[in-house]
Amino acid sequence: MVTAAMQGHLNPMLRFAKRLVSNGVHVTLATTELARQRMLKHNTFTSQNTTIQLEFFSDGLSLEFDREKNLELFVESLRTTASKNLSDLVTNLAKDNKFSCMIVNGFMPWWADVAAEHGIPAAMLWNQASAIYSIYYHYFKHPDLFLDLENPKGVVQLPGMPLLKIEDLPSFIFPTKNACMTKLVSEFVQYLDKVKWVLGVSVYELEKEIVKSMASLTPIRPIGPLVSSILLGKEETVPLKVDMWNAEDYCIEWLNNQPPSSVIYVSFGSMKVLSQKQMDNIAIGLKKSNKPFLWVVKPPEKGSERKAGELPLGFLEETEGIGLVVSWCSQEKVLMHQAVACFMTHCGWNSTLETVVAGVPVIAYPEWTDQLTNAKLLTDVFKVGVRIRNGEDGVAGAEEVERCIVEVIDGPRAAEIKKRAMELKEAAKKAVEDGGSSEHNFNQFIDEIARKPCRAL
Repeated sequence: MVTAAMQGHLNPMLRFAKRLVSNGVHVTLATTELARQRMLKHNTFTSQNTTIQLEFFSDGLSLEFDREKNLELFVESLRTTASKNLSDLVTNLAKDNKFSCMIVNGFMPWWADVAAEHGIPAAMLWNQASAIYSIYYHYFKHPDLFLDLENPKGVVQLPGMPLLKIEDLPSFIFPTKNACMTKLVSEFVQYLDKVKWVLGVSVYELEKEIVKSMASLTPIRPIGPLVSSILLGKEETVPLKVDMWNAEDYCIEWLNNQPPSSVIYVSFGSMKVLSQKQMDNIAIGLKKSNKPFLWVVKPPEKGSERKAGELPLGFLEETEGIGLVVSWCSQEKVLMHQAVACFMTHCGWNSTLETVVAGVPVIAYPEWTDQLTNAKLLTDVFKVGVRIRNGEDGVAGAEEVERCIVEVIDGPRAAEIKKRAMELKEAAKKAVEDGGSSEHNFNQFIDEIARKPCRAL
């Protein structure tokens, strides 16, 4: 199993690895050296009693190199130098192992060539929504479906999906804004012909019509939700943990002292850095709502040139006793806590799956890439939340933030949203139980790499 050292890519791969190991499969998980550095730096790497073998290879860049600032150079290095280093690693590992399959990340598709070079069947783990998989596939295979992209009021109709406005589409299909990533997604679609399996971290029941619409094209098999075993109410059978930032767990003690379904949990993932105006407006909206809140404000990586907004002067003092601000937390533990009423999220797919499995209503605040489509799914398809809308200046106002908080917690649809969230929680959990859709796809994959007859559904 191979992926680069990004938390949103590494976590799903690690969770899949744990499930494979629990079913008797030997797993070697290879990632780039940056992951090793971050794990050691934060003392968050544990591997007691695990049969997952961790290996590391260089992505061709120094550990100090700013990969976010120089994204194009980073991607090119992954495509070229990292591929060569990965191939060398496989050569070395193959002296003692006969690999049945190499599972690559959908955003590093060229590594399927490394698998072919070594005669190993390749699978691709798609770590975003099946809806995004479908959009990218059709965008590059059937561009005639996307003729209205220049029109701000244009719409796109794809098989198995609701009508999508331009604001609902992933930003990577707009090459004028994201040329490097648009090229990368194009390569991902081209490489679908080079892999034997495409496995999705989503759940069939959440995106049934989309998955069915892809069945006659290039099928995707959902094996999710690939979330922490804790969220699924299961015991952790493979105690391997990889976190790149230190969690401040005292926030759980703070939550213990809050009333049930009262706290607004605010977190925008490991990559998003809020502008000062965004910080100010969220802070004002939270303060005006007069509800308890837990806000994760992650500073940029040391040495990063990305400018981050700061908490407004006096905000911590004014909200003392009402809210808590931390730099990082264990999101699974927070979402499971009975005190949490809703989750204000950037709508990254990992966070989206986690909130669905936890049964927590959502305030969607997307910005780019797949987050825009995920927000559409959460609010209009799954119907488990509301979406914050930006003003004319491209930033959501404080009144809009407050409006969404009130609507999802106290509004006329609040009870319906909570009920729907609980229904999807149960559907997601059933998918990975015996007889569930994801469990069937997972078992079928193991049977095929072991060259055994497939089990009947």
